[in-house]
Amino acid sequence: MITINTMSSRLISALYKRTGDCFTTGVSHSLIFTLFKSPNPKMFRNVLRTARSVRALSQARRLTTESVPITRTSVLPNGLTVASERLPNVSSATVGIFVDAGSRAENARNNGTAHFLEHLAFKGTQNRSQTGIELEIENIGSHLNAYTSRENTVYFAKSLEEDVPRAVDILSDILTRSVLDPKAIERERDVIIRESEEVDKMYDEVVFDHLHDVAYKDQALGRTILGPIKNIRTITRDDLKSYIDKNYKGDRMVLAGAGAIDHEKLIQYAQKSFGHIPKAEFPVPLGSPRGPLPVFHRGEKLIQENTLPSTHIAIAVEGVSWSGLDYFIALAAQAIVGNWDRALGAGTNSPSPLAVEVSNNGTLANSYMSFSTSYADSGLWGMYIVTDSQEHNVKNVFDAIIKEWRRIMSGNISESEVQRAKAQLKAALLLSLDGSTAIVEDMGRQIVTTGKRLSPEEVFEKVDRITKDDIVMWANYRLKDKPVSLVALGNVETVPGVSYIENGLNA
Repeated sequence: MITINTMSSRLISALYKRTGDCFTTGVSHSLIFTLFKSPNPKMFRNVLRTARSVRALSQARRLTTESVPITRTSVLPNGLTVASERLPNVSSATVGIFVDAGSRAENARNNGTAHFLEHLAFKGTQNRSQTGIELEIENIGSHLNAYTSRENTVYFAKSLEEDVPRAVDILSDILTRSVLDPKAIERERDVIIRESEEVDKMYDEVVFDHLHDVAYKDQALGRTILGPIKNIRTITRDDLKSYIDKNYKGDRMVLAGAGAIDHEKLIQYAQKSFGHIPKAEFPVPLGSPRGPLPVFHRGEKLIQENTLPSTHIAIAVEGVSWSGLDYFIALAAQAIVGNWDRALGAGTNSPSPLAVEVSNNGTLANSYMSFSTSYADSGLWGMYIVTDSQEHNVKNVFDAIIKEWRRIMSGNISESEVQRAKAQLKAALLLSLDGSTAIVEDMGRQIVTTGKRLSPEEVFEKVDRITKDDIVMWANYRLKDKPVSLVALGNVETVPGVSYIENGLNA
């Protein structure tokens, strides 16, 4: 059976908000969201049991270092990084090629090009027809997957150990030798337009896209991944080829493998299949800035849509980058605020004062979700709220959020809250690294965005060092006297503006 998926990260993120969002440095923060929202109390008890045993597990691993998978890295002459982690007692492997280029590498005119290329990847190469790719993958029982994000283009292949060389060759072929057939371009143009129309029905995705547009106004990070419809209609073969020529460079790529992987052999496969890719004219180490730092803007966008029964709202301040020293502190603060959904009850978030208040007050919201979204050099930290357009008072839920953020800023949080947040972070780490594909995603994403990979043990140590004072200082630095961005979609007539939030935080 063949599995060839070419989903944009907008669609992926819509799914991952339920089952685990973009992977962070060792921790998937929306897996924490999943833990918080789990309707299965038994599952959460198991998670807490896992969390309580994390430290013992970490100590046991240090005592048996021979059994701990090690991430090995090497660099080819053309700058491409090869990373691997061999897992014991498995006969399959996942390999993935990560390119340090997504929609951020585009401009206003060609926005949507990276995602367009993803759609064309499996439509035929100089060495394989579309049918040939599908048959070859099916004949070896492999699986292909791909996605485009704001910062990366990623292709995965999972196969048996003996088929890893062929999987690497196929990844190279579809990435660097796509024929970009004009007929296929026109077919996929219509497919992408339909995809864009479907994504526009996902209100959370619409709101977060607008939030990026407001927070990173007139900057690459503020543009969408699919691009506007007018661009999708006009992107040409030359635009696609130009994007490849400009961004697909050896020093901007990571080939990551996990499972039944021999590192030295993976180097050989990489050299054979990717060694022809040139370096950039002026190579920049992975994890280094590739342009001006994005500037976070204060602003708001209120979109009146009377047909919606609910109002969707996102509030954000500037968050943290992947490599920020306060990265894990931001996740701990996010975990303390937590998440809540009326359909599931207070559930796992009952220790959260905000969850209890929203649960007990039926006039506040249907749900809320705290989020911490990171990029190479910036991030967004805030809240996503869904209210009933007719029944709920948006001002009251804003007051509750401001009260919760001020509670953290004032230091009125308990040690048990801090320990709970840290335990959930570590439990989420263990859950997010289940299987070779998840490990490849974590390994490749870390290396391509920061230049290195933190091991689970290193992440545990960083999380363990977080104190209550760290979280309080972080909250004051990030929330007090800082610009706020706000987006709302639905019945926005009663939605207070950013000044209301800023005044509440700075009072």
